[in-house]
Amino acid sequence: MNNSNDLELKEHKSLFGHPAGLFVLFFTEMWERFSYYGMRGILVLYMATSATAIDPGLGWSNKDAIWLYGWYTMLVYVASIPGGWIADKFLGQKKTVMLGGLLLCIGHGVLAIPQSWAFFTGLFLIILGVGGLKPNISTMVGGLYKDGDIRRDSGFTIFYIGINIGAFLASISVGLVAYYYGWHYGFGLAGIGMLLGQIVYIWGQKYLKGVGEFTGGKEASAEERLAAKRPLNKIEKDRVIVLLISFLIVVVFWGAFEQAGGLMNLYTDAKVDRSISLGGLTEIPAAVFQSLNAGYIIIFGTIVGGFWIRWKKSGKESSSLFKMAVGTIIMGLGYIFMMFASKEASAETFGKAAMIWIFLAYLFHTIGELCTSPVALSFITKLAPLKYASIMMGIYFAATGFGNKLAGTIGESSQLEAYKGKMIVNKQEVLPFISKDSIEVKNTDKKIVKIFEYPINEDKNFNIKAEVYQENGKVIYKDIETKKIINNLFELSTDEGTNSHELLETLKDKKINSDNPFHANIIFEKDKDKAQILENKGDGKDYQVSFVLEEEQSAQEYKTFMWLTIFTVSFGLLLIIFLKKLKKLTHGAEDNEHEFAD
Repeated sequence: MNNSNDLELKEHKSLFGHPAGLFVLFFTEMWERFSYYGMRGILVLYMATSATAIDPGLGWSNKDAIWLYGWYTMLVYVASIPGGWIADKFLGQKKTVMLGGLLLCIGHGVLAIPQSWAFFTGLFLIILGVGGLKPNISTMVGGLYKDGDIRRDSGFTIFYIGINIGAFLASISVGLVAYYYGWHYGFGLAGIGMLLGQIVYIWGQKYLKGVGEFTGGKEASAEERLAAKRPLNKIEKDRVIVLLISFLIVVVFWGAFEQAGGLMNLYTDAKVDRSISLGGLTEIPAAVFQSLNAGYIIIFGTIVGGFWIRWKKSGKESSSLFKMAVGTIIMGLGYIFMMFASKEASAETFGKAAMIWIFLAYLFHTIGELCTSPVALSFITKLAPLKYASIMMGIYFAATGFGNKLAGTIGESSQLEAYKGKMIVNKQEVLPFISKDSIEVKNTDKKIVKIFEYPINEDKNFNIKAEVYQENGKVIYKDIETKKIINNLFELSTDEGTNSHELLETLKDKKINSDNPFHANIIFEKDKDKAQILENKGDGKDYQVSFVLEEEQSAQEYKTFMWLTIFTVSFGLLLIIFLKKLKKLTHGAEDNEHEFAD
């Protein structure tokens, strides 16, 4: 594929062995991803926070918030299809990126307005903006290189590092600003990041001459205008077919990889020992582990890119399809460490797994990602017909969106439906089973202070760890600490699938008794809206109860990790088996890659 003529590419200045325009796109995408991941990181929390809180959110239920989040993250990527189509048919990539960036600046700015209309308007504008920017800026990266330039894959890896620097910085800064100053200040900071990206892009236009121009416009070369008008030939059709097959790899890869924000995040929070000694025992917040992926990419991005260049020069198999297959296998092998973590945590009652398993899992996932995602971006720019360059990139990002949706479905299936009910006694009867603790609360000045109190007196959640077994046709709950029966504290709801009858049948089927009990961490949670009525603070009323059987949940998680490993590794091996047939459809697009002199 030839996105601009050789003369224009030859005139591009070089920086660190790559076209200077790469670093313009690098910083543009870095700040765009800062804005996206920063906003995304606080989106669900904002929606689920009570509308009557000191720092009010939308007051949605967790279920509704996650539902919108799932659709939003999918639509952001699916919007890349119309974004690519607009670039190919009307504006070209360069102008569509400019328009997308402008919509993003406006969208993030609107989100900073504390009004409900602004929330939905801002999300809609961000969906449109990402759809315009995301596929086309990636296509422009490919346009910086001549056909057959061996630097193309490593250029996309550098570009990919920019994405993750933005994500890394955003996961820390936007979250902290939102926590200490308010949700809309966090949204505003994300918007400032996007504005910086837009400024960089406008400033760097001089380094992007001849790249991303509209193939039907006057800036396009005669060859480009001719390619835009003629129908696809046999070679181009075959290459489109192999691209569509590669998008199936994308769906599978991201469907497994994106457990990071869901299943692995929840697992880290509940079942990983996150305590470290820093002059005293400190617990690392689970969310901090989300930065491991971006951090690893920053560290290993150029190393992996350089490895594949050396591998290619040695004459070994190094096609994009091979790299993507290997990446899928490596990523899948990362779940073996999660299987080890699951075994270690479940070896004792309410046990915890060592942090090392999480570090190793994310390391393998990241190396797999570096072998797959930037390579897939580069692969599209090599094979996509010129007239459909952006729309093919758009379909790639749509496939990423479908992979995200698949990841949510897999993660959801790994979590057992909780047994639910309500507390039926006053707080005096509960106090013997809980203890005072150091609790962080916000005072009227929105400053975080610590107090030593019973959680129930501050309308905070609390939990009781209990043995659960069946005896004489009844479910028995026994507090592990006091060894007392606590059946009188709560009752399960009568909803089908969450009642005592189903629980009793489960315990009977598995022959669970007092000598061989199951266990449950029974969570008592204050109704969110009732917790905002300050005059009733600490009344001990309106507490819901929920729990799962720890042994069954551990088994379900282990099974999910195991099948993720088996499926992804098998899928990658299957691709390698059919590699020769798939490569034939590329018609030698990657056979003559070599270094170009500046």
